[in-house]
Order: sequence, then structure tokens, then C-alpha cells
Amino acid sequence: MKIKVGVIYGGESVEHEVSIITAVQAMNYMNQEKYDIIPIYIGKDRTWYTGKMLMDMDVYTNFDTLKKYAKKVVLTKKDNTFVLQATTGLFRKIVTEIDVIFPIVHGKGVEDGSLAGYLDSVGIPYVGTGVLGSALGQDKVVQKQIMEVSKISTPKYTWFYDHEYLSNTEQIKKNIAKLGYPVIVKPANLGSSIGITIAEDEEKVDKAITEAIQYDNKILVEQIIPNLMEVNCSIFGNYEYQEVSAIAQIKTKNEFLTFEDKYIGGGKGKKGPVKGAGKMSTGDMIVPASLEEELENIVKQLSIQTFKALNLSGVARIDLLINTKSKEVFVNEPNTIPGCLAFYMWTPIGKNYTTLLDDMITLAIKDYKNRMKKTSSFESNILSTFDGSKGLKGAKGKLG
Repeated sequence: MKIKVGVIYGGESVEHEVSIITAVQAMNYMNQEKYDIIPIYIGKDRTWYTGKMLMDMDVYTNFDTLKKYAKKVVLTKKDNTFVLQATTGLFRKIVTEIDVIFPIVHGKGVEDGSLAGYLDSVGIPYVGTGVLGSALGQDKVVQKQIMEVSKISTPKYTWFYDHEYLSNTEQIKKNIAKLGYPVIVKPANLGSSIGITIAEDEEKVDKAITEAIQYDNKILVEQIIPNLMEVNCSIFGNYEYQEVSAIAQIKTKNEFLTFEDKYIGGGKGKKGPVKGAGKMSTGDMIVPASLEEELENIVKQLSIQTFKALNLSGVARIDLLINTKSKEVFVNEPNTIPGCLAFYMWTPIGKNYTTLLDDMITLAIKDYKNRMKKTSSFESNILSTFDGSKGLKGAKGKLG
């Protein structure tokens, strides 16, 4: 019997379309002899839909048609079975059972732990990072604070809330100036390079912050590493076991890897871009990267440290920055659900995309079974001794 895998993607995030690209590609690479793949698409209005037609990228060119033929559903548990249940119709019929969820989501409201928390509350096994790791992976400020405590090198930075910048502009600009221009300005909780700007001086930093504030109320400003080489390293595993991918070296004509670099351009097809990471319009990747053995070992070790310190699981991509002159290596940020699930970094070491997806699902089921062995609740009910007229004191003696 096939394992029923529900792939959740979409959401209200500004990275909605990026999630669709990654999810449709992944669904078409899953082993369909082993898995019954059930698309679960979250529209921008937060409505959940399912239907096999959602595995076809062409469906998403017209969202009105998609919503007309796909079924509106909700994930729930009935008689110890996880199911997608219709939200319309007289009897709210069960559409299908689900054995395990595979979240392929990006951004706020989904990847930041929101979806993981919902799946935990339902009780269903799911692929990837849990609530804590997802939240840490999304917030670029908090993750840096964790890395600092964990002695993981990261670029110098300052941060502030939008209202603080409006009320204390001069002091914040002084803090930024201490980093030394140019600096890079980022919304703290977005991915895919959205809202990120390079500011060469104080005049331009104001415009950069104004841009970032459009997307988030928390802003991060970092120093720019000189003599820069940007590399990525993917980690697969959990808290007790980690595998390391080949390292990817980023090549771009821009000052940093932009949204357009990552997602605009490239070939089409049922399985999406299949050559490397997808053909970039203004940049490319070298996989594996051309690094000295010592630097390669540092990159891999820092990636594992980051993966463990931030409570990550499944497949994550760690983005790192190298000063090629001083040979210093800095962790830029993690991606808990990377675009294309970073499959292009696993192919060079003999793990193709289908195998990677299979390993992720297998690990999720194994971790779920291990969690079920832990004590999470007690059979006793202390409320059975509760006396409303006496409050909790009435039950005190029986609780001791």
C-alpha cells in the first residue's frame, strides 16, 4: 500500500509563488510507485484546496479556474486517522486520508513555525523542522543572537523596529555608521532576497530602510564582508544525525543574489527547471565549489553547527560568506525550507532529487515514531478532584 503524502504549499506570504514552484517540482520528482501524492495548496486568502490537477504548473496561470475545480478542504483527525475533509457540501465528506505531511512553504505565516504548530496540534507526522527551529530560521535577528551565543561567526549587525527608526532616526544611523559603509539592509523575517538593499552611504540607507519597512516591522542592518565569495551548504538530518552536501559557490552580476537571480528565467517543463538549481537569468552556481580543503572543512563544520544550534531538521540550506583575502568564514543565514529543497547540492555526491525526497519522508516518519515513545501527557485527570466551591485548594491534598 502506498504512503499518502500530503504536500502543503502556498500561503499568504510574499513568497507564495516561489513555494508553488518548489512544491510542484518536488511532487513531480517523488517516487509515485511508493507514494500517493496529495497536493494541498493554500491560497493567498488562506483557503486550503486539493486535487490532482494541482500537480501541473500550468494550472496556476489562472487562479480563478483553479479554485473552481479544486476542492476546499481542512486537515483534521477522525477515528485516529488524519484526513482532508471537504468544507462545502451537506455532509462535509472525507476527501482522502493522509499519512504524512510534507510542508514546502516559504515565508511568514507558514514557514515561520505557524504551519508546524498547526500540524503539531493536529498530531500528524510531518517532514522538516519543528516550531522552534522554524521560528528561529525565519527571524534573522534572533538567529544571529543564537549564533553569537553558540560561538558561530556571523557578520556584525544592528537591528531595530520600524517605530524606533521613526522616533530615534539619528541614533540608529549612528549605530549603522559604526558598522562601516556600505551596509546591507534586510527585513528580518523575509526570504528570497525580497526587500533587501545595499546602501553605500547614509543618504541611501534611509531609502533602503524605507523599502525594508514596507515588508516587516523588524529591520536588520549588516556589515558587508569584503573580498566576498558567497557559498551555500545543505544539511540533511536531525538533532542526532547530519549529512553534508556538496558546497555551491554563488555567481551573480549583482551585489548580492537577488530574487530575479533565484527565480526569474530558466526552463519550463512538467518537473520544472532540472539543470542544476534552475537556469539563472543574471547569475549561476558552481557545484561543487572550488575551495581549498581547509576552507571547505570550515564551511561544512559551521553549517552543521548552525543546523544543530537552531534546532533544524529535514533538509536545510546554510548560506555562508567568505572573505577570500583573510580566509574568514561567516554564517549569513539558514533556510529551513530552501528553494528546490537544495537538491542540486546533493546530486554531485550521488543523491538524486527522488532519493533526497524519499530520505526526508523516511526521516519524518522515524522521528514521529520516536516522539510517540516519549511521555507527553498523563492519563490521570486532576480536574476529577476539583471542587468549584473551594477552588484549587480543595484538590490540594489529593494532588500531594
